[in-house]
Amino acid sequence: MHNEHKMKLFACRSSRPLAEKIARSLNIELGKSDVLAFSDGEFQPSLNESVRGATVFIVQSTFPPTDNLFELLLMIDAAKRASAHTVIAVMPYFGWARQDRKDKPRVSIGAKLVANILHAAGCDRVMTCDLHADQIQGFFDFPVDHIYASNIFLPYLRGLNIQDLAIAAPDMGGAKRANAYARYLQCPVIVCHKSRERANVVGSITAIGEVEGKNVVIVDDMIDTAGTLTKAANVLKDMGALSVRACATHAVFSGSAYERIAESALEEVIVTDTIPLSPDPEKDKSKITVLSVADTFANIIDKVYNYEPISDSFIF
Repeated sequence: MHNEHKMKLFACRSSRPLAEKIARSLNIELGKSDVLAFSDGEFQPSLNESVRGATVFIVQSTFPPTDNLFELLLMIDAAKRASAHTVIAVMPYFGWARQDRKDKPRVSIGAKLVANILHAAGCDRVMTCDLHADQIQGFFDFPVDHIYASNIFLPYLRGLNIQDLAIAAPDMGGAKRANAYARYLQCPVIVCHKSRERANVVGSITAIGEVEGKNVVIVDDMIDTAGTLTKAANVLKDMGALSVRACATHAVFSGSAYERIAESALEEVIVTDTIPLSPDPEKDKSKITVLSVADTFANIIDKVYNYEPISDSFIF
């Protein structure tokens, strides 16, 4: 059955390269839009073609700065006010996801607030990839399609034909993800235990599991400053690991992340293009491999648009 509403795919500025790949995969043209910028930093996106009665998909990852989130909200509002039938936010990286609970008194639950704002803007559905915590899906009062990058990473890892493979979690919170990867690849699990001194500053790390003589792949949902990751990689190498790689969906790469990765024991860092890498040619990207989520998102967009089930698109 084909949807009676025409499909339109638009991109906000910071996710344009990924949106172009998704459009190519869907074999459609990316919708025409532009952004009017005022000298004080205010901006006004506009859709430059009719979306009346259409199913509109807007692609934007909401990594910092906050402008990225706000641009998405303005685009959703513009589509709604232009009589779009349905507006779907395609958010490969869902920012503020680390604020998924009150972990100390008098703090916000940022992920829930973002869900509420998207709803207020007129969003009908969200598509995202590897949320920091699965339960964030419950913060929304409309459908969430939560895609796992495992269906991109696992075939890649299998293709490397690594002998004596072990999967590692960089912290206790990542043990469930690491266990799922290890089950699929039929190899042992190592769990790193870290004590944090404060946010973004790691104290000490110890590894639990058999490390010696193993080729270790650390799996995580995101790499921010790469502090935890590089420290864990160096600890694993010191404990006798033959090689250490990392697989992480979202390449936030803030602060000295690029330098830390270049100087660490890591052999390869495999990420996706949910967040574009820094365009700075000075940054050392020689160890970084980027796999695209474009085909995966295109597949889900096509199925949702045509009212087809998407359950077979998830490995776990």
